[in-house]
Amino acid sequence: MGHMAFRARSEQALERRVAALKGSGYDVGWSDGDLGHGPAFACNDPDGHRVELYYETEWYKAPPELRPALKNQAQRFPARGINVRRLDHLNCLAVDIKANRIFFENYLGCRLTEQIVMNDGSEAGMWFTVCNKSYDFAYTRDHTGTRGRFHHVTYAVDCREDVLRAADIFLENGVFIETGPHKHAIQQTFFLYVYEPGGNRVEVANAGARLILAPDWKPIVWSKKSARRGRLGD
Repeated sequence: MGHMAFRARSEQALERRVAALKGSGYDVGWSDGDLGHGPAFACNDPDGHRVELYYETEWYKAPPELRPALKNQAQRFPARGINVRRLDHLNCLAVDIKANRIFFENYLGCRLTEQIVMNDGSEAGMWFTVCNKSYDFAYTRDHTGTRGRFHHVTYAVDCREDVLRAADIFLENGVFIETGPHKHAIQQTFFLYVYEPGGNRVEVANAGARLILAPDWKPIVWSKKSARRGRLGD
């Protein structure tokens, strides 16, 4: 993965994050922007993943042939393939989960909603939100000890039945299904994993249905044993 980018809530919020990062050893610096957004401040997390922060954004405008009948929809229903609706979250791997948790909490102001803590007290997984969704990104421990690796990106569909239909469509078109459809215990995501032609893992899920509205939310802590009830790759 080249980088992930988060949009700040305001120009002032972006300035506060940049001020926190400067001189931290994680800061990289400003760039002029990229597709869809303006100037961005880049940093590296403790595992070496590149993270960008920005505020100026280019709002999507559907071309005439895709304009919806209803103003509160981004575009017409695509009605092809599995009809993914939005980018939901991503999952990176990291050698030191605790170091990354502290980084995202202290420097980027993200909120921890769930985590895995092993019997020896070491942290093996973390799920963070930057809004009211139960999570926007996750990090899980890389058992190979390799830094900076990517696990998967997730696209959301409207409902569980769409995930089941997606499995049929992938099967009919010869797309390798790694696992699923079934449900993660952590975050309650109903999902399946496939691989795109470039070799990257892609998750299709009915995700993000849970909302974290309490300002004093206490992170849910899973042990290795309880996490196994629905987590893969442990």
